[in-house]
Amino acid sequence: MGEEEAIVLYPSPAIGHLISMIELGRLILTHRPSFSIHIVLPPAPYQADATLPYIAAVSASTPSITFHRLPPPPATTVFPESPHHEILVLETLRLSLPHLHRTLEQIISQSAVVHALILDFFSTAALSVAAELNIPGYHFSTSGAACLGFSLYLPTLHKTQPKSFGELGRTVLEIPGAPKLPASEVPKILLDRDDEVYRYFLEFTARLPESAGLIVNTFDELEGEAVKAISAGLCLPDGRPTPPLYCIGPLIGDGGGRKEAGGSGVDCLAWLDSQPKRSVVFLCFGSLGIFSREQLREIAIGLEKSGQRFLWVMRDPPSGGDKRNVVVSVKDPDLSLEGLLLEGFLERTKGRGHVVKSWAPQVDVLGHESIGGFVTHCGWNSVLEAVRAGVPMVAWPLYAEQKFNRVLLVEEIRIALPMVERDESGFVDAAEVERRVKELMEVDGPGDLVRRRMGEMKNASEDALRNHGTSRVELLRLLDSWRR
Repeated sequence: MGEEEAIVLYPSPAIGHLISMIELGRLILTHRPSFSIHIVLPPAPYQADATLPYIAAVSASTPSITFHRLPPPPATTVFPESPHHEILVLETLRLSLPHLHRTLEQIISQSAVVHALILDFFSTAALSVAAELNIPGYHFSTSGAACLGFSLYLPTLHKTQPKSFGELGRTVLEIPGAPKLPASEVPKILLDRDDEVYRYFLEFTARLPESAGLIVNTFDELEGEAVKAISAGLCLPDGRPTPPLYCIGPLIGDGGGRKEAGGSGVDCLAWLDSQPKRSVVFLCFGSLGIFSREQLREIAIGLEKSGQRFLWVMRDPPSGGDKRNVVVSVKDPDLSLEGLLLEGFLERTKGRGHVVKSWAPQVDVLGHESIGGFVTHCGWNSVLEAVRAGVPMVAWPLYAEQKFNRVLLVEEIRIALPMVERDESGFVDAAEVERRVKELMEVDGPGDLVRRRMGEMKNASEDALRNHGTSRVELLRLLDSWRR
């Protein structure tokens, strides 16, 4: 019997990263069904149960994908102090490297030829494990080409700019292939160059050129300037060669593995069935998007005053008086919508508004004919889902690289209107919510321009995935490289 040909994927724990990786594995199997896909799951330092239903559904529907779980760090582990939750992920992944090494050895010992170890940015340190086992290590960018270009260029910015980005305010950063970016719009975790998380990211970005290839969840038409800049080597001005670039997107999940039969997902789709075509604005802010009580009430006031139909996915607020859009909420099943929102809001908006707690089947919602706009946190998965559905956006970034994405979506790709915060805390007034929702949804307003542009991108995404389309050609080029 011949040796098994395997691809190993090692995502970071967050659900958005995991979904992108699994969709990549499924795509590989579609074109190379003889391959086996192994997905190594590191321990999650928070929200550990969030991915369990999704993984169970994938295991049942795609038996060619095998999951391997790594053990958690010892309970006595002391993590570095940082105001950023990302440090927990980075340290957990670092501590998991010996377990990853042993898991890869076990896969190899089972008569498998491992063609590639595919990593996302947070698991970049595993390039060392790949080198030790003589396995080509690939970087999979779950955040698009422009963000990848910024990552490749970060060591150059670090050398040429002695100040922290947080000290530069609105000073414009010139990044090859990216729109002009105010320094204050870089990811929050990169604002202080003396922070432990910044040092992690600087190290990882400096190691990206060690990859055997750069795989990106995007397509040429969407991010043409960034693709050209990376391919031309402009993001590595120090002379190091740029690894081969493969733009194979858009890859999106179907959301089916996380549906709760008879729950809020089915209810909201049934409600949409009763609404006119392209009349509803959808508000959803990702798996980690949390608002304070005060912000929730400002959103409610803005939606009510806008007069527009809406579907709003709302999560419980954080504990205490924290007004930031943080990523850890207090799950309280007894906390009612009425208790969180304005008195009488649900009754006054009955019929034209629908609010669900915690989750809705986003892909299905965006694909529904009643949806005419999307207020989003600018997570890249959500952006691509909107593009595939042809739904224009209002960009309201909350964390990670989402402020960067807002600049890209508004200024360069022109498929979103910006939500403008009141101050550096990220708080948005009701009047701004009302204004942007109206602009997005009303005929003959600013939303018309982004609506037409989004229609063009929807068509381009479909073309990219067809036979002989750019993304299909790039995928086959990647797969062919593993046959050599």
